[in-house]
Amino acid sequence: MKKRKAMLGTLLVGVLLASTVLQGCGAKQDNSGKVEIELLQYKPEATKFFDKIAEEFNSTHDDIHLTISSPNDAMTILKTRLIREDYPDIVGIGGDMNYSYFVDSDILADVSDYEGLKKIKPAYVEILEGLEFVPTEGTFGVPYVANAAGVLYNREMFQEHGWEIPETWDEFMTLCEDIKAAGIQPLYFGFKDTWTCLAPWNALAVDLAPADVCKQVNRGETTFTEEYREISEKMLEMLAYGQDGPFAYGYNDACTAFANGESAMYTIGSYAVPQIKSVNPDMDIDSFVMPGCDDKDGNILNSGVDLQFCVTKECKNKEAAYEVLDFFLEHDSVQKYLDDQNAVPCLDEEFDLAPMLDGMKDYITAGKMVDYQDHSYPSEMAVDAQIQTFLLKQDVDAFLTKFDTDWKRYNRDIIRKVEDYEASQAN
Repeated sequence: MKKRKAMLGTLLVGVLLASTVLQGCGAKQDNSGKVEIELLQYKPEATKFFDKIAEEFNSTHDDIHLTISSPNDAMTILKTRLIREDYPDIVGIGGDMNYSYFVDSDILADVSDYEGLKKIKPAYVEILEGLEFVPTEGTFGVPYVANAAGVLYNREMFQEHGWEIPETWDEFMTLCEDIKAAGIQPLYFGFKDTWTCLAPWNALAVDLAPADVCKQVNRGETTFTEEYREISEKMLEMLAYGQDGPFAYGYNDACTAFANGESAMYTIGSYAVPQIKSVNPDMDIDSFVMPGCDDKDGNILNSGVDLQFCVTKECKNKEAAYEVLDFFLEHDSVQKYLDDQNAVPCLDEEFDLAPMLDGMKDYITAGKMVDYQDHSYPSEMAVDAQIQTFLLKQDVDAFLTKFDTDWKRYNRDIIRKVEDYEASQAN
């Protein structure tokens, strides 16, 4: 328990919450002897889906009552509740650094005995295992849905001009030249919002760097200076095909410009489509995998677990929690989520996918995908801001040197943990 509090305390440094916000978060209802299961999930944009699921579950189950909380700033509330030992039974979170800390803090239950895991594509289970600081026996999350990042494009515009989808980096650069020659802006960036710098960065990184590069660096086997140089150089090449002054425009600006036909392509994830469609509901959007390699066979889909369900160790009735997960994993439930959120299913079944994923279907079906590398970056390192600064100054060497230096600074505890683990394995 001390380990849990110490790790979560690190996550909560600088976070101040009024106690009134937290009162009642873990309240249990009296439902005539039914087993109470509480699920706290972090995606407020999907609240309507979760409310409907809870209603459907409760109307079809006589022995279990499900309560789903979908608060704003859910991760802060969740971390604070964990510190107070006020545990939900199930948490719905992303596959990112927070998940890594939760596994390391011994907060999540091992769900490797859950039969529903057999329905999940192995690639997504492997993505979660790859987030562990050191190999940990067991499985601690059930991947539910993912998202995908690459290049969105205006399908109608491409068809009108006869442009082909590029499969290599040279073809991509040639396409940008052809689009520019037609008097159209090839790409649009919203780099005023630093987090958008990570979208093309991640999409290139899965093609050009080892999937476990962060772990390799932690083990002292390589450096980011060595592994990230080509990514950095190609980021600068792409920048030349964006609008003038991309650092003056934010995410909403870029979505609006793309929706209005001001560019043929937009290097962002599928999660941006609802925002784009809010501007131009009739826009015909498709996507393709970032062709970062010189050989098309080297290209990989950048896809990560956007939502997974984890049972906490303090859950009093794991069997009831599994019954809730069974309900979520029913084909109709998953399809409803996909329709609502334009997501990618983690289940290894046939689903109707949103049309903007047409160009990525082969990769999704084959499971040819790698997680977002920023899911392993500590938030304190502010890599998104570092990339923005690099793109402004365009000094590759200075950027990579700082990346390596800052990595050692902000990951020293994890690096020490890895060293201890490696030493224990050697002995």
